[in-house]
Amino acid sequence: MTMKAVYLMLKKKMKQYFLLFCLFVIGMLIGGLSLSPLSSAPTTIPRPLLKYSFDGLKQSVFTPKAISLTDGQFTFDTQEGLVSGTANIPVGYGSSSKQKCPVIIMLRGYVDKEIYKPGIGTQRAAEFFAGNGFITLAPDFLGFGSSDPEPENEIESRLIKPATVLQLLASISNLQVADTGNIFLWGHSNGGQIGLSVLAVTNKFKAATFWAPVSKPFPYSILYYTDDSDDHGKYLRKVIADFESIYDPELFSPTNYLDRIETPLIVHQGTGDEAVPWKWSMDLISNLQSLKKDAVLYQYPGADHNLTPGWNSVVKTDLKLFRKFTSPSGL
Repeated sequence: MTMKAVYLMLKKKMKQYFLLFCLFVIGMLIGGLSLSPLSSAPTTIPRPLLKYSFDGLKQSVFTPKAISLTDGQFTFDTQEGLVSGTANIPVGYGSSSKQKCPVIIMLRGYVDKEIYKPGIGTQRAAEFFAGNGFITLAPDFLGFGSSDPEPENEIESRLIKPATVLQLLASISNLQVADTGNIFLWGHSNGGQIGLSVLAVTNKFKAATFWAPVSKPFPYSILYYTDDSDDHGKYLRKVIADFESIYDPELFSPTNYLDRIETPLIVHQGTGDEAVPWKWSMDLISNLQSLKKDAVLYQYPGADHNLTPGWNSVVKTDLKLFRKFTSPSGL
C-alpha cells in the first residue's frame, strides 16, 4: 500500500471518528446530560422552620421544663430561651396550699414593643378569673417583658409562638399550685390565631374561648394588616416572598387543620370591630360546625375589638364555660 493510500485511509477514518464524536456530544446535550466530570448533585435547601409547621409541631415532644412563680410573675424555659409572663393566683392559694387550682393560659393580641407592658391585653380579664378561683398565666413571648430575645427572622418570630404555648402547657406540671387536670385556653385577636394553632396540635385543653380571633389563612393573616405599617407593607411582603420561595405556606396555615381540633370552644365577636372583621368569626364557626366541632359564636352588636360594650357579659360567659368543663378535682 502506497503512502498516499495510507494517508487517504487515515483521513477517512478520522472523519468517521469525528462524526461519531459529534453525534455523541449532540446526544448527550439533547438528553440533558453534562460533559463535565466536575458536575455535582443538586444541593438540598435547608428548611429549619418546618419544625413549626403543624405536622412538625404535632411530632415534637414538649417535656416539662423549669417554671418559677414570684410576686405575680412567672418564667419558664423553652428550647429557644427563657420566657416571662404575668400570673394571677386566687387569694388564699400559694406554695404552702395543698389545694390546687384550675389554670387558664391567656394569649394577648399584637402589641408594639414600644408600649408593651407585662399583662397588657389580658390583665383585666385575668383578675376576674383569678377572683373566681382560676390561676391565669399570660406569657410575654420571646422579645417581650423579661424574656430572652426573639428570633431575628421575622417569620420565625411569629411561627414560634404556638411552640412557646405548647411548652408552657407541658411545664405547668412543675407549678405546684396548678391542677394539671383542668387547663383552659383564652386568646384575644392574634392570640386567638395562636390559640387556634395550638388546638390543632393538642387536645389537652378542657375548653377554649377566643375574643375576635384573627382566623384567616397564613400569610393573608399578616398581609391584611400591612397597610398600617410606615412602608405600607413593603418589608413584610419581601419577607413573606422569601419565605414562600422555600416553604409551602399551606403547611403553616391553621385554617387547613381545623379538622384536628377536638377542644370545645366559643368565639366572641363585636360587629363594630374595626381590627377583625366580624365575618371572619362567622366563617370560622361555620367551618368548624361543618366539621362537627363543638364551636359556638356569640355576637355583640356595636361592640369594638375589646368587646366594649359587652365586656361584663363576655367574661361571665367564659367563666360559665370554664366551670362547665372543670372536673371535680378542680372547682
